[in-house]
Amino acid sequence: REIPFVTVFWRENTKLNKKCNSAGGWDTHGNNFTCLKENLLPEFDRVYSALIEDLHQRGMLDQTVVLVTSEMGRKPKIGDPRSGGASGQGRDHWTYCLTDLLAGGGIRGGITYGSTDRLGGYPADLVVTPADITKTVYHCMGIDDLTATDESGRVYNLIEEGRTIDAII
Repeated sequence: REIPFVTVFWRENTKLNKKCNSAGGWDTHGNNFTCLKENLLPEFDRVYSALIEDLHQRGMLDQTVVLVTSEMGRKPKIGDPRSGGASGQGRDHWTYCLTDLLAGGGIRGGITYGSTDRLGGYPADLVVTPADITKTVYHCMGIDDLTATDESGRVYNLIEEGRTIDAII
């Protein structure tokens, strides 16, 4: 039996939340670099690589789109007062740049698409929007007709903006 869509959330760890001055999971405001290096990134690397390898070994990776995303990135400035100050190694929320990870389902592997300015604060080239990611994922799932019909019979677009990112497919 196929499962068309699965969402996985990172489980909160209350001991780690206290250590990282965190509101939960990846929301690290203080002790950012230590928490990432010693806790969050090694665990993510282990889990993510195991998922990709398992899907590949089972012959399911080509039919499965894996997307790792967040609603925001981290502010380029370290030591923001709201994130533990200069000694807290914190980085506050930042919506101008973030990283998405895509694999499987027709996504080209081993590439990076787009870049930021030298501080990682703003896109420098190949700007991608959340709508672009959404349309690309739908395209990889074989869903290119993103229209619906309302009760009056009028057709409308489910996603008004965005484009499929052909360069990564």
